[in-house]
Formats: sequence, structure tokens, C-alpha cells
Amino acid sequence: MRGITPSILPTLLHSAEGRMLLAGLALAGLLLLGFGIGWTLFPDSILQYAAMTGLNLLIGPGAGMTFGYASGMTHLQVVPLNMLVETLHVLVFYPLFALSWQHLFDLPALKSFVARMHEAAELRGGMVRKFGIAGLMVFVFVPFWMTGPVIGSIIGFLIGLRPWVNLTVVLLSTYVAISLWALLLNELSAWAATFNRLAPWALLVAIVLIAVAGHLLHRSRNRHAIVHPRRD
Repeated sequence: MRGITPSILPTLLHSAEGRMLLAGLALAGLLLLGFGIGWTLFPDSILQYAAMTGLNLLIGPGAGMTFGYASGMTHLQVVPLNMLVETLHVLVFYPLFALSWQHLFDLPALKSFVARMHEAAELRGGMVRKFGIAGLMVFVFVPFWMTGPVIGSIIGFLIGLRPWVNLTVVLLSTYVAISLWALLLNELSAWAATFNRLAPWALLVAIVLIAVAGHLLHRSRNRHAIVHPRRD
């Protein structure tokens, strides 16, 4: 039987990445439960939190935080939720990659994910490999999906950092980065609002378009590399 077999479960429970994955799944369940309770108690407000979470998951915390500030949220509303979502991101995707790489998972659905994450880590991991933990901390500061803590944690795994050291460095750097980006994005949103009340939303659109353009450029380069392989 492919996938997770009963004989593998003890191995997962005794591996650092396995425990991280369980923690991430538990955290995801609690977040969904919180959204469900919020939908019952204050459905209008919970939509903003759900939209901010969705933008974080799809684009990155830069987009999620910009949406929060454009919606009139405060630091206490924006920062903790984005920290929580980024923590959830790392606790799920990093262990999935590590466990699949170590062949503890044999799930066909994960093969393309592992390949994409490995490719992104290889392409963007030069600075981390050169400077180690210091390079990893700098890498995590970039607030987009394919350049932040998820890819950073995978790079940390590939260069041989111990799981809990890797997780600690990535999450602490992420929390500092989110705090600093929050200050900047809040100021930008407030400044844009002085020109027009819709200007903060234009800032959000710009961030999303930059992220999408970067993703499309990355895919275009990959296709070009496949069609026209480099000849030395």
C-alpha cells in the first residue's frame, strides 16, 4: 500500500519533521475552527480575516498585510494573524518536503510539489549556502511565497541544518520580518490614503501584480531552459 502505512507512523512520531507536521496540522485545524466560530459570531468581520489569510497563502504576507491595512485594520489585527499563517505554512510544507525527500512518504500527489520546491530552493539558495544561517535569515525577509520562509526552510534542510535549528531560525526571522514589513506597509497605506481613499487598494493590486509577474517570468525562464538547454 502506497502512502503512509501503519509501520511508518512510529517513525513519523519519532522524527522531528513528523512532529512538526502534526503540530502544523493541529494548528491548521484550530485556525479553521476559529474561522468557523467567527463566521457564526461576527460573519462580516471574519471575511476580512479570511481574505487576508487567503492572500497570504497565495501571494505572501506582503499582500496579506497590505490588504489588512487597506481595510483599516490595526497592527494587533494584522501582525499576529500573518505570523500565525506563516508559522502554519512552514510547519506543514517544510516537513512534507523533508519527509518526502527522505522517502518516509510515498504519495504521488507530493512528487510535483517536492520537485517544484527543490527547484526553487536550488535556484534561490546561493546566498544561503554561502553565508549559512546568516544568509537564511536575510532570505526569509523577502515577503513572497516562493522566496520567504517556506523555501528558506527547505534550503536550510538541503544544506544540512538540524530540523529544530532550521525551524527556529526561519520562524524567528519571519516574525522579525513581518514586524518590520508591517511598519513599512502601514505607513505606505496611510500615505497613499492621503491622496485617495482607494489608493491603498491600488498598492495591494501593485504588489499582487509584481508577485504574479515574477512567477510568470520564473516559469518562462524554466520553459526556455528546457527548450534551449545550456551548452558548455
